[in-house]
Amino acid sequence: MRDFFKKAFNDMKESAKAQHEVDKANFEAVKAESKAQWEEAKAMGNPEKRKAMMQAERDEQIAAANERIDEAKNK
Repeated sequence: MRDFFKKAFNDMKESAKAQHEVDKANFEAVKAESKAQWEEAKAMGNPEKRKAMMQAERDEQIAAANERIDEAKNK
């Protein structure tokens, strides 16, 4: 009986350690995402950076549209 409880508590301890690692990783991911969002919001306050970001986004959309056009022509 003693071995049963010893093993059960040991399993719980290992599970808690593993869950803690998952929680730490998730926290770091949320922290990094939050920082990226903050930096993006800060950059949007600067008109020059905002213009550059908007132009880059438009360029990506144009490239994607051109790919779709080429794909449609080749069918």
